Amino acid sequence: MKILKNILKKILFSFGLDVRLTNFGRKNPINLSEENSTFLKLYEKVKRNTLLSKDRLFIIFQILQNCRLIDGEMAEIGVYKGGVGVLISEIIKNTPKALHLFDTFEGMPEVNKNKDLHNKGDFSDTSLKDVKALFDNKMNIYFHKGIFPETAVPIKKKKYSFVHVDVDIYQSVIDSCEYFYDRLNKGAVMLFDDYGFLSCPGAKEAVDGFFKEKKESPIYLETGQAFIIKQ
Repeated sequence: MKILKNILKKILFSFGLDVRLTNFGRKNPINLSEENSTFLKLYEKVKRNTLLSKDRLFIIFQILQNCRLIDGEMAEIGVYKGGVGVLISEIIKNTPKALHLFDTFEGMPEVNKNKDLHNKGDFSDTSLKDVKALFDNKMNIYFHKGIFPETAVPIKKKKYSFVHVDVDIYQSVIDSCEYFYDRLNKGAVMLFDDYGFLSCPGAKEAVDGFFKEKKESPIYLETGQAFIIKQ
């Protein structure tokens, strides 16, 4: 059998084809998103209320498995229609953690035309009322409507184990970094959704600039996300 395989490889190679054997028919031992029943149920629940792709949601799902065990509350800045917020709330619902959701719920605030490609008012097809309706009056879910970080002043003493930043534009990303960095507990994760997207150049510039002098370096993922783990 081995001799036959070698002969076949040589014949194909003569035509410029390189054959590599794989484990066809064997189950992949990695528990990918398509194999994780818990994630798949959550995905079906949230997919209509988020612009995030399935692979990006699965990254959040995985990170939260660790962050839910770290002291501190959780937050999302840039809630839009609430899908990611629901995902987070479902994962921490049997814990005492609180989830803080920050958004104008009226679209983008002012943008920096020298750094951003978005416009003021983008993503305005949402409302606080509609997003609240997704949460079924769950305990420990707090909504902060308005311009961040002004809306965070009343809870400035809180500490965090996970922060999801999905705001697309330079100033909002910088504001998120400056507000949350010192409020992250050791081992906490700050995840940036827009870091690798060409439509959000200001987001990457803000993250790279902020962490240039910090101990943590952003870890870039092929999904376009990036994250740091607080040291």
